Amino acid sequence: MKIIDRYVGWQVLLTSTIAVAVLSVVLVLGNIFKQLMDVLVKSDTPMALIMSVLAYILPFSLMYTIPWGFLTGVLLVFGKMSAENELIALRANGVSIPRVCLPVLFLSAVCIGICFWINVDVAPRAQKNMKEALYNIATSNPLAMFGSDKIIEDFPGRKIYVERNQGAQLFNLLVYEMSDDFLPMKVIYAQHGLLETDKKEKKLLMHLFDARYEQRDDHEKGNLMKIASGTAEENTLEISLEDLSQGKKGPGIGSMTATELLERLNNENKLNSMSEKDRREILSATKTEMSRRVAFSLASFAFALIGVPLAITAHRKETAVGLIFSLAVGVLYFFLLIAIYHLRENDRMHPELLMWIPNVLCMGLGGTLFIRMSRR
Repeated sequence: MKIIDRYVGWQVLLTSTIAVAVLSVVLVLGNIFKQLMDVLVKSDTPMALIMSVLAYILPFSLMYTIPWGFLTGVLLVFGKMSAENELIALRANGVSIPRVCLPVLFLSAVCIGICFWINVDVAPRAQKNMKEALYNIATSNPLAMFGSDKIIEDFPGRKIYVERNQGAQLFNLLVYEMSDDFLPMKVIYAQHGLLETDKKEKKLLMHLFDARYEQRDDHEKGNLMKIASGTAEENTLEISLEDLSQGKKGPGIGSMTATELLERLNNENKLNSMSEKDRREILSATKTEMSRRVAFSLASFAFALIGVPLAITAHRKETAVGLIFSLAVGVLYFFLLIAIYHLRENDRMHPELLMWIPNVLCMGLGGTLFIRMSRR
């Protein structure tokens, strides 16, 4: 039996490791590289700072790719064993399917431990450190943030679009000044602009030329008849670089470790000073975040339960078939998880409980298929 355990465990471990590496590079890191290319490459940023940003990005990829890669490994290995009649040979020698799956369950337990550690501690700390690193990049060379044909949303209260740039020269700009409830209060269009950095005051000066603007009335924001418009040959916007590190609402809930989330729930003095609506939203969001991290950590076990019978039932050893099944299950699982997470501030829906639906579905369906398959 030890030989069978080593054979199955090694095959699943090797395949899953390769799948995690490929998924991390192609699906996650590739997308992030695309978004940060202008800041990281088109600037005079030290290589050590760039490498630190990339190191902070890695935990976010592992949150998704470890369970997804483990599912891929299970599907490919058991699909191959089923197609080559290895499972039939084992069952003919008195080895049941549940006994063959013991190494898979052990590896899923290892993945659960790693994912739990990443979700509750490593990833939040990495997110906080990544924001600080990006802030250091932006303050050392703010001009690198203003690439051609992109929207800059890093400055709280403002969204800026630049069609193209030549160094500090910007062309065809759109500046949206937002209210606290994300309502556009002022829109400025300028044919060209000039960026200037005031490092002493930690400010970014944006000089706009040949600008047109439209602005809502501060007292009647919803009255479109009172929108004022005008032109200006030259106008200067002052943007605080310190807002990059904190923003108006402080660090996000995703940057909090499990200890900080518990402290937030138990901070009665702060909660009692809020309105009933704000208090309920904060409690709901915090509980949902904690449920998401725990539920997400158990994804490897849920994927193992549904992956084994799905691979054996398919009875195909082709890599493409395994990848298609893995993609279908992974996309459905993560889609449900993300959709439910958007309800985190709606305490009436109990999103902290709904967050367990993807795991319950996978475990229920996988357990049913597993039992039926074992009785054949």
